Amino acid sequence: MSPLHIGLIGADIGGSLSPSLHNAEAEALGIPYRYDLLDITALGASVDETPRVLRDAVAQGYNGFNVTHPCKLAVIPALDALDPDAAALGAVNTVTLTERGLVGHNTDHSGFLTGLRHRLPQASTDGVAVVGAGGAGSAVAYSLAQSGTRRLILADVDPYRAEALAERLSGVAPSVTVTTVVPDELGAVAPALDGIVNATPIGMDGIPGLPFDPAFLDAHHWVADVIYRPIRTALLEEAERRGCAVMDGGAMLVAQAADTMTRLAGVHPDLGRMRVHLDGLLRRPVTTA
Repeated sequence: MSPLHIGLIGADIGGSLSPSLHNAEAEALGIPYRYDLLDITALGASVDETPRVLRDAVAQGYNGFNVTHPCKLAVIPALDALDPDAAALGAVNTVTLTERGLVGHNTDHSGFLTGLRHRLPQASTDGVAVVGAGGAGSAVAYSLAQSGTRRLILADVDPYRAEALAERLSGVAPSVTVTTVVPDELGAVAPALDGIVNATPIGMDGIPGLPFDPAFLDAHHWVADVIYRPIRTALLEEAERRGCAVMDGGAMLVAQAADTMTRLAGVHPDLGRMRVHLDGLLRRPVTTA
């Protein structure tokens, strides 16, 4: 295998766990693979200059990329093509170099589904509510709509944002019934749901609280959170107290990284090994520069 030099493009990403997660798994797999940060803030570039950062990195010998906030949209003008999933989501988090040029992909949606199937293999996804209709919620909802979910509830404090996502989903998954509510209305639809996903930042370090009142949860529900700092959010603790099976945000993070490595390097990472490594990283004290 030819050596691979992968860059993560984003802003203020010095605390990212991705380099350690990718590089440790590459070492375990015995492949020539290096994953570095391309922090546009450290490079003195604006978000609008993301295409230039990407092109400069290609000229420097990088041959694959991840893209994170706030560059997932800004990178698109630099690309020669989008795969169908990235086009449907309108966001790119992975870029490959191919005979077609620079091609944009999205492994956020596949990462959620891979994580769910690995962590909760028996979970039914016939009826699911996704709380939060932003970037993470869009990726989660899209993955569910493409994987057999028949009834999807989108809950957001901004009903217009939920309705806009519902309209986009109807164009790519017309057989899925999509309904929008505000989070306070989830209790009324909960009995018919199998699972609920928190795709908001509520509950992460610095943003304490619960994204919805968990009083309606019971043991027939599974609950997932996209947050991994902290790895056990207040929502997951409340859900477990009510007998729910739960999936933390680490499952999605690991699966997204594994899916990216498969796409960029053609390898099949070990999800269990990557999760052990992630857990070790999360136990370390958070440091600031």
